[in-house]
Amino acid sequence: MDKLEHFPNLVAMFFARAAARGDKPFLWRKTGGKWTSTSWAEAARQVASLAAGLRAIGVERGDRVMLVSENRPEWLIADIAIMAAGAVTVPAYTTNTERDHAHIIENSGAKAVIVSTAKLAKTLMPAVVRASTAQVVIGIDEMRIGQTGVAFHAWRDLIAGHPADPAEAARAADFERSDLACIIYTSGTGGSPRGVQQHHGAILHNVAGCTAVIAEDFGIADPEVFLSFLPLSHAYEHTGGQFFPIGVGGEIYYAEGLEKLASNMEEVRPTLMFVVPRLFEVLHQRIGKAIEKGGRLSQWMLDKALEVGRKDYEGTLGIGDRATKLLVDTLFKPKVAKKFGGRIKAMVSGGAPLNPDVGVFFHSLGVTLLQGYGQTEAAPVISCNRPRAGVRMDTVGPPLDDTEVRIAEDGEILVRGELVMHGYWRNDAETARVLKDGWLHTGDIGLIDDHGRIKITDRKKDLIVNDKGDNVAPQKVEGMLTLQPEIAQAMIYGDRRPYMVAVVVPDAEWTQGFCAREGASCNFAALAENPTYRAALSAAVERVNKDLSVIERVRRFVIADEPFTIENEQMTPSMKIRRHVLKGVYGGRLDGLYRG
Repeated sequence: MDKLEHFPNLVAMFFARAAARGDKPFLWRKTGGKWTSTSWAEAARQVASLAAGLRAIGVERGDRVMLVSENRPEWLIADIAIMAAGAVTVPAYTTNTERDHAHIIENSGAKAVIVSTAKLAKTLMPAVVRASTAQVVIGIDEMRIGQTGVAFHAWRDLIAGHPADPAEAARAADFERSDLACIIYTSGTGGSPRGVQQHHGAILHNVAGCTAVIAEDFGIADPEVFLSFLPLSHAYEHTGGQFFPIGVGGEIYYAEGLEKLASNMEEVRPTLMFVVPRLFEVLHQRIGKAIEKGGRLSQWMLDKALEVGRKDYEGTLGIGDRATKLLVDTLFKPKVAKKFGGRIKAMVSGGAPLNPDVGVFFHSLGVTLLQGYGQTEAAPVISCNRPRAGVRMDTVGPPLDDTEVRIAEDGEILVRGELVMHGYWRNDAETARVLKDGWLHTGDIGLIDDHGRIKITDRKKDLIVNDKGDNVAPQKVEGMLTLQPEIAQAMIYGDRRPYMVAVVVPDAEWTQGFCAREGASCNFAALAENPTYRAALSAAVERVNKDLSVIERVRRFVIADEPFTIENEQMTPSMKIRRHVLKGVYGGRLDGLYRG
């Protein structure tokens, strides 16, 4: 398969692949220490039956259905069944708080909610009960939700009670590429998550583009094998780890979790994976430590691999390096490849910027790493490196096929094509801000090099992207912190980092009261070292953390030397904090919080 067919919608693509592949394995999960599969035919049967069941309990065309689940076969089956029923999937993170769930249910107007486990239902159900629109809850695993006033249905009963023919379900899927497929919520700079409207054609555009990238350099195997571990509620995994595998007729293994990812890779032996830079940073550290334990010979081999690998990357490999390269290729790289399963073609990195040095490290070990770029608003892949075009770790490659990219006068990257969203759900103001004359204004600053590759040089918007590719809106968290009586000002920090940290300015009035009660000197520097004072501020931060999702919580903080003011240039005349100035003052100390 060199090119993806032109499908009218995602449901049609799924049923076409299922009909062609029949009883071949499709979805894999590990139970009781053993990997077991669901065939394409069985998955299609369940999708058709669940779609019929959804319609039977009142889900109508255009209704929104929220999906709260960890990665598992039922996630895919639910997602496609919702679309097959003519409804719209609203994925939600399993780490969401009750307040996050409430906002998404109310904003999307979700009529029904599918939840996988009793544990996830515990956080979700209070939001469902208070919501004005939610009428139905469907539990994948066995669970009891009590007397809530909301109709409850068991997953198995809904499927078993509404047997349906996949071929008939495929014929009924008369949606067009421009029809809404899902609403994926992403954090906005104003705080509340915004619902990105992704239509069928946007995701199909991405699938076709990704297929062309892989086919161009590697060809498409039968089957391609994927290991899914990034959250499917994230647009990157939703498209790359679910619909792209469907498009190429692949098999999807659902990882047991990040802690077992290394062993899962050796067991599953994937051919393609969609990953985030944080995984490479972790593996970089682990490989380094393992080789240190291996003794002098192992360390020598790594050093030589890095030496010839960098020369190869930079195009300076000489005749005298050939013997060393042959040695590395023969004795060292196969051992590394085995750690990744032994047949990995490429690992596509996205969701957050990749450190070029880490990229060159894996290139030197023989791991093909393709860095891509995208946004949820673009389904989400905009560009990706291709080996044939020359992989540069400081670029994110050329745009996908049928994707227009240009650089505005102020350097902002603009994107146009079928991949661009139709707007934010029920948010005309934000839609008008980012969509102008068909162009998506990404908020990223960059350039296009002589080879047509996009290079991102800065971020125009303030969103923090952590090391796993999750977006955190700093204004939301900072606003909540400064509502505490102990805190006057705050700036959170955590770009490409595993968690959020902050610099906080204690409230002057509260500080005066503290000093009076404790008999302490109100010297700012002295108070910063006072354990009781710090404990009081920590308590304030923890109060805020209780209402934040896991990715938003502030784990550690430093106390500012002085308030943020216009005079010290840490605030603008319109009273907005100058992040780049504050990072210049406190960046070293904030970085130190990750080492302490």
